[in-house]
Amino acid sequence: MSLSASRGLRVESVSLTASPELFTLLRVDSPLMWWRRGDGMVGIGEIETLSFSGKTRIAEAGATWREVSDAAQITDSVNVAGSGLIAFGTFAFRSTSAVPSVLIIPQLVVGHRSGQSWLTRISFADEEVSPLTTQAASELLTELVNSNASLGQAPLVPLSPASLSEAGFTTAVNKAIERIESGKVEKVVLARELEGTLGTGADLRVAITRLAESYPDCWTFSVDGLFGSSPETLITVHGKKVTARVLAGTAKRGNDSATDLASAAELASSHKDLDEHGFATRSVLNALAPYAQQLTVSESPFTLKLPNVWHLATDIAGTLASGSNSLDLVSALHPTAAVAGTPTQAAVEVIDDLEPFDRGRYAGPVGWIGAEGEGEWAIALRCAQLTDSTITAYAGCGIVSDSVAAQELVETEMKFRPIIDALS
Repeated sequence: MSLSASRGLRVESVSLTASPELFTLLRVDSPLMWWRRGDGMVGIGEIETLSFSGKTRIAEAGATWREVSDAAQITDSVNVAGSGLIAFGTFAFRSTSAVPSVLIIPQLVVGHRSGQSWLTRISFADEEVSPLTTQAASELLTELVNSNASLGQAPLVPLSPASLSEAGFTTAVNKAIERIESGKVEKVVLARELEGTLGTGADLRVAITRLAESYPDCWTFSVDGLFGSSPETLITVHGKKVTARVLAGTAKRGNDSATDLASAAELASSHKDLDEHGFATRSVLNALAPYAQQLTVSESPFTLKLPNVWHLATDIAGTLASGSNSLDLVSALHPTAAVAGTPTQAAVEVIDDLEPFDRGRYAGPVGWIGAEGEGEWAIALRCAQLTDSTITAYAGCGIVSDSVAAQELVETEMKFRPIIDALS
């Protein structure tokens, strides 16, 4: 049992009369954030970090969170997604990863959603604290803003290939195509990594803010050193409503409106990309079936425009089955065909064979969970991990029988662009 479950938590959420700029509240030493389209939460301080590893890491996290939530005393007068008790989470892609999977319970959360702002205070139930009133929350917010460190230098981090060179990546792609042609696997997602050093005085909060400003329709996140802007929703649970968005199939943006539309049209009719997308969509539907009812899916994939690429996208919706929570769905979904391949186990074995590095949390679930099991989870893409002063960025692409190694390399370069721009 965790410390927060054994001692019990006291959780108070109250509305704020002012709407703070969330990015001004990010802490320089451990920025903790979840944000999209102006809505989201910033975590400040830490009550407890729950750590998990191994094959059952996500399921264990869900079970531990039930214990924490059941033992908590929660007063929530706000009642919007993200108010009340929450934890921010990030999970390793592989069960064998040396990088831990974590749920972080913050001491304070400042959030904004659908025009409403709030502050949540989380403490141990055996601690003596004064009740949190609207006035007290406003004073605490002012104190947080005034005491926060001002922004430091913009990070200038040149990134270069790490354990896998560009030539090594194209070789790996060709080997994957051979596995596909031999019938051992239908699709496999291969990644590569870039590394650089964050200089003294450089402020990661600048990069996080740049990502959010450049990619407002993506999930911008910062959890335990992992930061990025992901276009791909793994799962959201608001009340009993379950939604997911599948992205698979990529094309570069055009240089003008005519070439841009032509690129989107080519993607929408690409046999290779449609096959890749179909694998990913079926993977998600099959995984959700035991935990969600009345699943509906977009009639056909649509093209989703991002600042740097086009994606094929499919939306899925359903109703949460009784007794399930968002981490149950995350456990069932991960890894999807969009980030592993098809069949999943065979694809993961190919990844282990051809990728000479630990993905860590890249392509793993990242997001948050609330006391009632609600939550928002994305796949950690367009992201990088800060460990000590080393920044490692990741990008990958889906390989199918029609793939061309040189084109897949170009695709990874497009997917690195958000992180490279944020760090330049």
